[in-house]
Amino acid sequence: MTIRSDNRGQTTVLTLVFMTVLLGMAALVLDVGSWYRADRALQQTADSAALAGAQALPQSSGDATSLAIEYAGKNGGGLSSGGISFSGQQLANDTIKVNMTKQAPGFFSSVLGLNGATVGAHASARAGTMSQAQYVAPIGVDEKHPMLSGSGCPCFDQPTTLDLQKVGPGAFRILNIDGSRGGTGQQTLSSWIMSGFDGYMPLDWYNSDSGAKFNASEVKAALTARIGTELLFPVYRAIQGQGTNLQYEVIGWVGFHLTGFSGNGNNGTLNGWFTRVIWQGIQGSSGSASPNFGARSVQLVD
Repeated sequence: MTIRSDNRGQTTVLTLVFMTVLLGMAALVLDVGSWYRADRALQQTADSAALAGAQALPQSSGDATSLAIEYAGKNGGGLSSGGISFSGQQLANDTIKVNMTKQAPGFFSSVLGLNGATVGAHASARAGTMSQAQYVAPIGVDEKHPMLSGSGCPCFDQPTTLDLQKVGPGAFRILNIDGSRGGTGQQTLSSWIMSGFDGYMPLDWYNSDSGAKFNASEVKAALTARIGTELLFPVYRAIQGQGTNLQYEVIGWVGFHLTGFSGNGNNGTLNGWFTRVIWQGIQGSSGSASPNFGARSVQLVD
């Protein structure tokens, strides 16, 4: 008698086992992809939360904490005060570090007993003075202004006046902030006042734009439009040369809230107050940063 072995039942079992394994692997691949996307999204939130918090530094670590948590909360959460710390690189508490964790659910991998994964992200951002600034207006401010160099100053949010008086033959504190030499047209000056110079302005010597051009109708129109807003002005320490060869040594920048102006002949003034601002710019190293006149940029750091 011949005994025949029937392998059909074994084949069915093996097929089911292999299908289960393949389905589990496919599910895991799909969920790993979703966890990776969740990790990248959390990193973007961490970066943005750090940049948001850095805007309050170095003045207030408490405000920085609130801003970072508020931003993270609007973008899915994952940040608490325990995940925030501060350090100093150029100034005390000028850098914020955030650490975030979040549970990413597993949709398909549950067949393997995996309910999800914990993703994490960290980011650091610093508020610092700039070595280059963008969108600068062309009116120079003397470092010796009493609200910048007086006792306990720089002093902010206190009404003051900027005099556009002569600093030399033909020089009225208007700078060629694009690095050019010679007269700049009134239309260009008005554009720089309205929108700022669309380029990076490094610390350096800059040529004077000769003439009391604050009297020009285009410049007056631009100043009128900017009343009630903040502008960024270059701060100079010294001058050299005369006439069309006069130059200003720009050592930093300061924010100015404009409330009014006047211009008559060779006499011009701007009214308002100095203010702290977060501005578009490139931070300098500890050896090349500008003096702190309250104008800072924020950027991610390692």
